[in-house]
Amino acid sequence: MICHSQDAETSGILSVAQSMCVAARTAPKARGVDHIDSCYLTDVEKEALAAEMDRLGKAQDLAFFIRDAQNVRDSAAVVLIGASAGQRGLNEACQYCGHENCAECARENGLCAFDPMDLGIALGSAVSVAASAHVDNRIMFSVGKAAISLGYLDEKMTMVLGIPLSAKGKSPYFDRG
Repeated sequence: MICHSQDAETSGILSVAQSMCVAARTAPKARGVDHIDSCYLTDVEKEALAAEMDRLGKAQDLAFFIRDAQNVRDSAAVVLIGASAGQRGLNEACQYCGHENCAECARENGLCAFDPMDLGIALGSAVSVAASAHVDNRIMFSVGKAAISLGYLDEKMTMVLGIPLSAKGKSPYFDRG
């Protein structure tokens, strides 16, 4: 059997995408409360994501959404990682959210400071897996906004970021103009 580099690279990227989802799941979380979810996209769903990025970019006059959509198209897979909102029960001991306690934060639709922190840690864990496997990647806000619009993760996920993955002679995610 001969497995040419393109097939091996695609297979390797999919394996890395799976491992990135595992890394996001097992990343440390504040008070051990897990508000993180992840998935990865290929093929039809990946193209639908790119099309939604194009649509959002045109509707909001955001050229970088359209540029990033082409990066998604040029990628073998895209990992999505999101966080849902919810307080951790630290109450008056914390107040990082700017509210007196967790109940006030929830009542006023505030954002628990630990949600974006946990998301950042999960993203860092995931991209470290990709970097260790020498898979080109870049965390993108635009990908996450389109993923939310399409409902690719649980609707409770209020913050989502995307990570396209590639293995080419030159990373498509840098020096892109």
